[in-house]
Amino acid sequence: MNRPNAIYSAAQVRALDAWEVEKRRVPGFTLMTRAAEGALKLLRARWPQARRVAVVCGAGNNGGDGYVLARLAQAAGLEALVLAATPPDQLSGDARRAQEEWLAAGGHAHPFVADALSGSDVIVDGLLGIGLKGPPRPEAAAVIRAINAAQRPVLALDIPSGVDADTGVVHEVAVRADITLSFVGFKAGLFLGAGPEYAGVVLLDDLGVVAPAQPQFAPLLRRIDEAEIGAGLPRRHREAHKGTNGRVLIVGGGGSMPGALRLAGAAALRVGAGLVTVAGAKENLLAVTAHDPELIYLPISAMTSLDEAMRAAGVLAIGPGLGLGDWAQRLWAQALRVEGLPMVVDADALNLLALSPVKLPADWIITPHPGEAARLLGVPVPEVQSDRLGAVRELAARYGAVAVLKGAGTLVASGAGDEAEVFVCERGNPGMATAGMGDVLTGVIAGLRAQIPDSKRAARLGVLVHALAGDSAAQGGQRGLIASDVIAELRGWVNP
Repeated sequence: MNRPNAIYSAAQVRALDAWEVEKRRVPGFTLMTRAAEGALKLLRARWPQARRVAVVCGAGNNGGDGYVLARLAQAAGLEALVLAATPPDQLSGDARRAQEEWLAAGGHAHPFVADALSGSDVIVDGLLGIGLKGPPRPEAAAVIRAINAAQRPVLALDIPSGVDADTGVVHEVAVRADITLSFVGFKAGLFLGAGPEYAGVVLLDDLGVVAPAQPQFAPLLRRIDEAEIGAGLPRRHREAHKGTNGRVLIVGGGGSMPGALRLAGAAALRVGAGLVTVAGAKENLLAVTAHDPELIYLPISAMTSLDEAMRAAGVLAIGPGLGLGDWAQRLWAQALRVEGLPMVVDADALNLLALSPVKLPADWIITPHPGEAARLLGVPVPEVQSDRLGAVRELAARYGAVAVLKGAGTLVASGAGDEAEVFVCERGNPGMATAGMGDVLTGVIAGLRAQIPDSKRAARLGVLVHALAGDSAAQGGQRGLIASDVIAELRGWVNP
């Protein structure tokens, strides 16, 4: 059991399974047995005191995995109770064989009764598997509700029943698992949408299946790996100085909006940018510099040109506290005229982009939350959230920039078509859903981009470092976490 970075669609995993059976001559029942063996090993390691295991079995191979697990658990000395949510005579193929071997071993397939769950130490969810699209049928939904109501630890086989394996969407109800053991390959739905909320701890048993080096088996997306931090931020040379550590210019902070600009600037400094200039309305100067004297403040009047400041910068970030008025529009127009300068576009700058869409340079980074993404794509917010992977791909393709779709399971996409790459961040927590957190992310990405000559990597590392710092800050509790708490934790994560 491990946690590789590659994540696949349900169709790809089914194709991998078929490849193993047809090309490598591994019987499907052998794979089913390997899955059950891995699940039992995990169950005993995670709940060593468990003696009575209730296994809920459906009609497909997911149910077959459950029947084999029950047989192996019984042979290992555990009391295994099989609750058949589907009549055994409706099973076929390997699932039918698994059920018959369970009966031959002296087991029984009891019709599902909710009350039977109450005496179990652990419940194994082998009800629906990865084939579900749309809401579960009423009888399956009733079983799922009973599993959740039993208030027992739950081990889900492959994916919690009720979770869409591709999108993570839960249409009506889904099993809330403590641990999900995915087989062959990670499914995208375990990392997208509501999937992580229902899956609990996600582990993989690849069953010995190795993906062939063929285009159809290229991962749908990948996890952002913490090892990238060290690779992207090596130790500094002894003769380094502030000029060699990156120069950042952050533009925003309209009238009476100093906070967003200050948070972004402080975050850029804390991830290691050597020199950070923040440009905003004149009346915000004292509010920003009194708190963070390390920031250079550039007051912007109606006639100020940013050309010189932009020429001196290594990266520009625009949007935090910018506003949408004439002042903001003039600054956005100046930014659009800049050539050869990587840029991070956030907040009100995204709203201005949505009003007049243009193709952006490939080394720019856009960082919308779902509402901003909906405006950029011209669709309702629920449409973005129901297919976050599709939304971030479309953002990258339509605007040409690296796209960061913020939210639970932040996604980073670049390129279009067959060349598109998508990464997902598993870290972060609900305590980060508070004002100013997006401004901090803008500063983090800009500060890292000033040090890393690759916008795609800077975006990935920025998202990851921001999330890791958020998790560190939440150790004292998620409720009451504020953006400044995250800034205070950034330094530890950029010095691996």
